[in-house]
Amino acid sequence: MNTLLARLLQSRAFVAACVVAPGLWPAWPLFVTGDSSVAADPAKYVLHHLGFTAACVLVAVLLLSPLRAILPRWRPVLVVQRHRRFVGVSAFVYAALHVAMHFVYEGGFATFRTDWQKPFILVGLVAFGILFILAATSLDRVVRALGSRRWKWLHRLVYVAAVLVLYHQISARKVFPEQVLWLFGPLVVAELARVGRAVVRGMGRDAGDRALGGGSGAY
Repeated sequence: MNTLLARLLQSRAFVAACVVAPGLWPAWPLFVTGDSSVAADPAKYVLHHLGFTAACVLVAVLLLSPLRAILPRWRPVLVVQRHRRFVGVSAFVYAALHVAMHFVYEGGFATFRTDWQKPFILVGLVAFGILFILAATSLDRVVRALGSRRWKWLHRLVYVAAVLVLYHQISARKVFPEQVLWLFGPLVVAELARVGRAVVRGMGRDAGDRALGGGSGAY
């Protein structure tokens, strides 16, 4: 099973399909089932769906680091790391579509003059700005220009963006809080597990160093 999953994750086409499929979901209630609750305001439904999908893809890319630390030898985790940049840029693309849909739904820049003063919209725009910077600096030539160390520090802003997206999703009431909890909860648990694993390993190394030091002193 793990081998099959690893082979699937090696394929850029498969990963791309997994990223694109959630964005196409609105076509199902709009054109297949004809859900009346969605058809009543399809633009609003698409707007909220794109925002939530952007959050989902962002969480997915953030999960890659803790999963690699927690399961360093699990092949599917190792294989999917090669698509990290693609998934990260996809989160920005969904966020850009969400912002564009907001302008369409709200009637363009005229309404935006007052809307941006709302805290949840301002926070969302800051998060979008961070994602834009991260996407723009994902090109190989930019990485080389910045240097590996500065590039890594810059891309840690993704965690700031995640916190802002969490606030944006909750305060905008685009989804039920339970959905936000189910989305960001696993990320928090995974990060705590990574920190716990690092602490345990650090304590183990310290204990080993003390044992070696004591042994050398005794002899």
